[in-house]
Amino acid sequence: SDKIEDELEMTTVCHRPEGLEQLEAQTNFTKRELQVLYRGFKNECPSGVVNEETFKQIYAQFFPHGDASMYAHYLFNAFDTAQNGSVKFEDFVMALSILLRGTVNEKLRWTFNLYDINKDGYINKEEMMDIVKAIYDMMGKYTYPVLKEDAPRQHVEVFFQKMDKNKDGVVTLDEFIESCQEDDNIMRSLQLFENVM
Repeated sequence: SDKIEDELEMTTVCHRPEGLEQLEAQTNFTKRELQVLYRGFKNECPSGVVNEETFKQIYAQFFPHGDASMYAHYLFNAFDTAQNGSVKFEDFVMALSILLRGTVNEKLRWTFNLYDINKDGYINKEEMMDIVKAIYDMMGKYTYPVLKEDAPRQHVEVFFQKMDKNKDGVVTLDEFIESCQEDDNIMRSLQLFENVM
């Protein structure tokens, strides 16, 4: 009787989340907050899972002036921890919990994972370039009217140099965390937490 669908008197769905108690223990949300989040999630995604297309559609609504599809693609991959092409309510809530209420360290780990597109444990310059370019595209021309075409590249050059402490051409998790904690500009410019969601 501790399952979410009992507590919310939900109709049968394709995917039923685990009990609220378990999610409450694993996240920084209260039971009440989880119920509200679940209702919203079910509203957008009646099947109980989100695929990448739905994710992109939801994101497009938030950024009418830009093209959010590439950023949504990378973000979806970061949410899809099982890498099986779908995001369940649990995946969504775990990520949200970190991004909204996690420690700085947890947030940085999550962001590192977002930037590590091929999931090899390192961020290379191309990966950083892809994400930064996706952020520029998403924000649209109105946000950056004066920017030149090569702005994302310059942006990445500067950050990558700062982050790649041992100059081996890749940024490790430790280098990433250290650089971000040392430098507020990096934290802000990577748009780490405030407007990632």
